[in-house]
Amino acid sequence: MARRRRYELTDQQFERIEEALPEVDGRGRPYEDHRKVVNGIFWVLRSGAPWRDLPERYGSWWAAHDRFRRWAEDGTLQSIARKLQGELDAEGRVDWEQFNVDSTTIRASRSAAGGPTDDKKGTEPPEKTAE
Repeated sequence: MARRRRYELTDQQFERIEEALPEVDGRGRPYEDHRKVVNGIFWVLRSGAPWRDLPERYGSWWAAHDRFRRWAEDGTLQSIARKLQGELDAEGRVDWEQFNVDSTTIRASRSAAGGPTDDKKGTEPPEKTAE
C-alpha cells in the first residue's frame, strides 16, 4: 500500500467505520471507492479548502461533496459517530466528567444589526413636536 498521507484513515480506522457505510448496489455509473471518498472528505474538512480544490487522488470533488451531503442528510454520519462513541465508551476511553456544552453568548453592538453607530447618533435629544 502507498504511504498514508496527512488526514487519511489508517486500515484499522477505516475497518471500524466500513460496515456503517452504505452498500454499493452496482447500478449506474461506477461508484468511487468509499475509502478514497472518506479520505477526500477529511482532507476538505481538515484543510478548510473549498471542495473544488480536492486533490485528484481522492477522486472527483463532486463525488466527495455529494456523498458528504447525502450521508449528512440520511443519518449515515450520525450513525458512524454513535458507533464510534459507543466503542470508545465500552473501552473506557470517554471521560464523561469532561463532557460539557459551551453556551457563551456575546452581545453585538447596535451597528452590527444595522442600528446607528456613535458617529450617526445625534448628541441632542430629538425635538418634541407641538400638537
